[in-house]
Amino acid sequence: MGEKRKVGITEVVLRDGIQSILATRVKLKDLVSVVPVLDRAGYWSMETWGGATYDACIRYLDEDPWERLRVFSKLMPNTPQQMLIRGQNLVGYKHYSNKVVLEFLNKSAENGVSIFRTFDALNDFKNIEFTIKEIKKLGQHAQGTMAYTTSPVHNLNTWIDLARRIEDAGSDSIAIKDMAGLLKPFDAFDLVSMLKESVAIPIHMQTHATTGMSTATNMKAIEAGIDNIDTSISSLSLTYGHSPTETLAAIFKDQTAYIDLNNEALEEAAVYFKKIRKDYSEFEGDMKGVDSTMLIKQVPGGMLSNLESQLKANHQEDKIEMVKEEIPKVREDFGFPPLVTPASQIIGAQALLNVMGNVRYENLSNESKNLLLGKYGDLPGEVNIDLYNKAKETSTDLETGQEVEDEMNHMKAELKKLCLENNLDDLSENLEMLLTYVLFPNIALKFFKSLN
Repeated sequence: MGEKRKVGITEVVLRDGIQSILATRVKLKDLVSVVPVLDRAGYWSMETWGGATYDACIRYLDEDPWERLRVFSKLMPNTPQQMLIRGQNLVGYKHYSNKVVLEFLNKSAENGVSIFRTFDALNDFKNIEFTIKEIKKLGQHAQGTMAYTTSPVHNLNTWIDLARRIEDAGSDSIAIKDMAGLLKPFDAFDLVSMLKESVAIPIHMQTHATTGMSTATNMKAIEAGIDNIDTSISSLSLTYGHSPTETLAAIFKDQTAYIDLNNEALEEAAVYFKKIRKDYSEFEGDMKGVDSTMLIKQVPGGMLSNLESQLKANHQEDKIEMVKEEIPKVREDFGFPPLVTPASQIIGAQALLNVMGNVRYENLSNESKNLLLGKYGDLPGEVNIDLYNKAKETSTDLETGQEVEDEMNHMKAELKKLCLENNLDDLSENLEMLLTYVLFPNIALKFFKSLN
């Protein structure tokens, strides 16, 4: 037997597990009693925040996302809190100014986030460089991330080059983010092996179970020397989610590369989430078992369940297969971006428009136009020239976040006026509430009213 090596686990049940399987609808009151149990498990980190959590808290749950962070901090003294952040997009859907990014990172760290997994939907390094450097200045752990995908314009060198740039920017670790479960086990072995030869910082990986490969992929990654993997408690795992924590822990018990977790804590948490899953079953997607078509269509689990619920709301659920067929065609026309937020939402929504309309691309959403025109960053491949021209002719030419350096002051004045008009306390002086307004101006007012 070789030298023993501990593989760290990032538990994702409180964020990505709930997001992928229960559409991020679980209320804070239904999580507080299980957090101390999870804290006893011995995880490397716990993913608790970011992704769609912020949006869902204010859009559906009438909860302050910052309060969730503080509550978790108090209940979880032994386990570092980790969040997923979309580079210059933060947790919203457009680019924000450096000032907004800085304030957001600062507040997140202040309220308990110590590990920031930062990625860009297009893998445009320029969009994560600033966040990596600022996270380091705050004295926190910066995890630069690659949004893994496959296409005619992506290969092994794509990822090695990106990893080197992430390391050079000062990151503490690198994450492979496989949001659609596309990373095949033997490809994972090759990728992790090459990364281990090319960079000196630790390698982490998140992969989804949608295609049925996640446990094998995790095994091969561990075999290749990966330092850390993401898993989710068994009763909220698989299908749209991730490999079960207990399964991986059992596979690697007493092995050279081993996983060391508290089994009693895991079992207690699994029983708890089994009940929670029943309570929130209305938010589950229809997928049973595995969807191997995702190997071709590349639709991430969370995106798929959201599209299904949108179609159900419009009584058009019979069109889901047509939308799935349309997504890879739109993706190719848009230069093969990885299907991850916000690119996945933009491409999914455009595919939906194409299927529900009479003519494909009859309606081009504003977000589609901005994506085609490079407003979100450089696209990996060539875009359809006709669509690019249509986007250029009809675009309202919105400025990107970095160009709006007084964004914070402008939004602060706007929020002050809004509060006055709606007989609300002046929330513009509260930085957390101001950030909520900056990130989600269209839904913030409804949330602010719910606080009164």
